[in-house]
Amino acid sequence: MSAGIRPEKPAGRFRRMLDRLSSSEEELQSAELQEDTQATGCTRICDCDDRQIVKVTGTLRHVTLRPRAGVPALEAELFDGSAALDVVWLGRRSIVGIEPGRKLIASGRVSLSHGRRVLFNPKYELRPLGQE
Repeated sequence: MSAGIRPEKPAGRFRRMLDRLSSSEEELQSAELQEDTQATGCTRICDCDDRQIVKVTGTLRHVTLRPRAGVPALEAELFDGSAALDVVWLGRRSIVGIEPGRKLIASGRVSLSHGRRVLFNPKYELRPLGQE
């Protein structure tokens, strides 16, 4: 074995270990969420365009009750590691299982509202708690 080949392999493993150790918790979670998006066959939120029908997955970061035009609306921010998207259920004050930290898959037509991506009244599937 040549001395030039031998150090390269350990240096590669060492470099990956250093990169992982020096990455912040948020960067690691983002990478994990992006891998999950790819594994489930969903569209990355950063790739969603206005009026496009999409299927996205991620983790709910915030859930709030905010009336829209006098109608109750449950709003949640879904984050997939690439970007965030607002999920809004009009006429709902609460939905069992819709809470911060919960993973879900949502599908519907993306709208742009005040520069943010929004899914109104999406079809959704709560991910099992054991997968988190």
